[in-house]
Amino acid sequence: MENSRIVIDGTALTCAQIARTAREDVTVAIAPEGVERATAAWRTVRAVTEIQPVYGRTTGVGANRVVDVEWEDADAHGLRLLRSHAAGAGPLVASEIVRAMLTVRLNQLAAGGSGVEPGALAALADVLNLGLLPPVPVYGAIGTGDLTALASTALCLLGERAWLAGPDGAAERGPGYTLRSADALAFISSNAATLGEAALALADLRMLLRASIVVAALSHFAVRASEEPYASAVHEACPHPGQQEAAAAMRTLLAFEKPTPARIQDPYGYRAFPQVHGPALESAAYAEEVVTREVNAASENPLVDVAGRTVWHNGNFHTAYVGLSLDAARAALFQTMALAAARLGTLAEPSFTGLYPFQGATEASSGIMILEYVAHSCLADVRRLATPAALGSAVLSRGVEEHAGFSTQSARATTDAVAAYRLGLGCELVAAVRALRMQGRTPSGGPLRAACDLATAVLDPRVEDRPLDTDIAAAADLLPRLAVFTANPAHCAR
Repeated sequence: MENSRIVIDGTALTCAQIARTAREDVTVAIAPEGVERATAAWRTVRAVTEIQPVYGRTTGVGANRVVDVEWEDADAHGLRLLRSHAAGAGPLVASEIVRAMLTVRLNQLAAGGSGVEPGALAALADVLNLGLLPPVPVYGAIGTGDLTALASTALCLLGERAWLAGPDGAAERGPGYTLRSADALAFISSNAATLGEAALALADLRMLLRASIVVAALSHFAVRASEEPYASAVHEACPHPGQQEAAAAMRTLLAFEKPTPARIQDPYGYRAFPQVHGPALESAAYAEEVVTREVNAASENPLVDVAGRTVWHNGNFHTAYVGLSLDAARAALFQTMALAAARLGTLAEPSFTGLYPFQGATEASSGIMILEYVAHSCLADVRRLATPAALGSAVLSRGVEEHAGFSTQSARATTDAVAAYRLGLGCELVAAVRALRMQGRTPSGGPLRAACDLATAVLDPRVEDRPLDTDIAAAADLLPRLAVFTANPAHCAR
């Protein structure tokens, strides 16, 4: 089936496609034009190397750039480079991140500009389609190239290191693909692992931010909040795009509800929701734009210029844009998650819900009391992870490489922050749905009614004091299905 096949052409890979390749049973194919670009770059760099020095091909790397590689040592040089750089440390990263890395590197090679022999494209596609994984430890990169991860991959391609395969991660030898020694540096000079992880995190983040609007609308309905803060005139007066998007989504979700508001002004969790959630929507969208641009760029060093029949030594390996955009997205995420925790607080208050404290079955019951602790525990982690990774720096390789943006650490922090956000948002969803059940109320119609019906069909209806851990997990798992009610409201008015 066509929807189970993803074609890699070097120009149009999206974060959503990376997520599908990493997580779903899809077949990866290579577009002919991608192979043509890679072939042209390979031929060009071979010709250029005959007449001038090329970093990593005729020279050492890092501070050893001034050392020429003698022609009789050329075949061994690349292999030594791979062996010396395959030195990551710590536990192995998740298999989906490794598959995302392989997908990104395949697409980058298809963009042209690396000069790697075009057979490497078919090799990487085979690895993905066979479900093979190189062992990639967590530690080894700082945003200027995922050298350790890709060197480990290259050694697997050469047959020196075993692939990991199957659900148990058993080691096995692959078909023994060929990677030319001269292509060693060109193959590993990439941020594919960082970009792959960032793509997965952003796909999840953007989904959760959409789901959050639905959860906020359910909470809004449960506490009989005012719809005035979402009025078009309010957001035309202060026209930030993300703010307008959030307000418009709330108007759509609440369009069937015209209750008399319980208060002239509500807490910030409702009144300032568009102004706080809007920056998160914009920041995540911008970060995804940056990552998508990088994934489809020939950001190689040296860059093989086919049209100019030359190579350019450059700094496109530096992912400052990626790291800074992810840092900004996490800061905005903390802000909107803090409002979610605040809304959860209102759902525990009798003055907002008309129920016993903490939505207890009796006045002395604990009810949802513990959900606030869980949500704030998640929020504390998001706060910690929101510290900008870009504030670090490093001076490496005898002072020649004197800066780093730490986008790798930023991507990892984003993965962890998104996981915490998902659980914290699940706590709010449990509380909102429980409040509506105990009030005996449901939305009148439209997408909010559809979302409420879906949630009530999944979440446990019991209100006596009991463990709520399974409720949180079920709510968190439900969020991707709720996200569609803002992604395509027309689909939801069924």
